[in-house]
Amino acid sequence: MLSESIHTDIVINASDGSIPAHRAVLASRSPVFRSMFSHDLKEKEMSAVNISDMSVEACQAFLSYLYGNIENEQFLTHRLPLLRAADKYDISDLKEACHESLLEDIDTRNVLERLQNASLYQLPKLKTSCMRYLVKFGKIYDIRDDFNAFIQFADRELIAEIFNDVLAVWKGF
Repeated sequence: MLSESIHTDIVINASDGSIPAHRAVLASRSPVFRSMFSHDLKEKEMSAVNISDMSVEACQAFLSYLYGNIENEQFLTHRLPLLRAADKYDISDLKEACHESLLEDIDTRNVLERLQNASLYQLPKLKTSCMRYLVKFGKIYDIRDDFNAFIQFADRELIAEIFNDVLAVWKGF
């Protein structure tokens, strides 16, 4: 239905393109979309939703999820934009799917970004796993330069938590 654009009645404008969609599907999956289309807002009047913080490819993955036909590779490629959209449009099952998926492959290349996202989107299991990876497994030393850059810009409460965990581990020695 989505791929053939049959009876579409709204356009999703991504940062680099547009995708036709169905209000009923969007409204049935998200209370935010439901509210947009139920009240006299510009989205209802113009029959368009601007999602300028997503690429058209990520937006296509988002819509595929909402329509129930996302491919695993598409999901894995766009997990972080999907997480952002899930939080923004209050789609708890997508947020949880992203949360679970992000737990599976934490490594030195992505741990700081995942920790930041865990803090930003209130993902407790991901936050705990990232902290454990950094502190208890000693990976904080493997990414010293990246970590130093991270602490310059990260949320102060998050940095305090990391240092408290580091101190707690050191007390055990």
